[in-house]
Amino acid sequence: MIQAVPHVSHVVQAIQLSVAPVFLLAGIGGLLNVCAARLARVVDRARVVEDRLTRAHGPEHDRLLHEIRTLDRRIGVCNASISLAVVSACLVCMVVTLLFANQLFSNRLDTPIALMFVGAMLSVGIAFALFIVETRLGSSVVRIRAEILSHQEEGQE
Repeated sequence: MIQAVPHVSHVVQAIQLSVAPVFLLAGIGGLLNVCAARLARVVDRARVVEDRLTRAHGPEHDRLLHEIRTLDRRIGVCNASISLAVVSACLVCMVVTLLFANQLFSNRLDTPIALMFVGAMLSVGIAFALFIVETRLGSSVVRIRAEILSHQEEGQE
């Protein structure tokens, strides 16, 4: 038996259902943009610190070593956040695809659609949580040292 082509109203309904996930994709794209920019800045800073670390001695060496370790952690957290955001975006794309397929197959794909959407939201939620972790790590290294805050110009007392 030949299955009938879906009516235009079914396609319109599928498009209407797809609008919200498409906006979600735009938000995930924004998160990816911010995370990629932060990752690039962290990598650039790590290169500078790595170069200075090889020539440093004493307390300066210890401070730079602590900073490079923190930068390494930040790179890992950024990469994890980016990976989860990409997984979420892929799941959202699958949700949109399945919404259309659902119209073709007489509403038999409700459960996979729901599960993929839940997976997408969990992934993007964890990606945002990792973004917060990364910003906190970044803030912890950038604290201004007490000796700098109390530094006076030579000759002044």
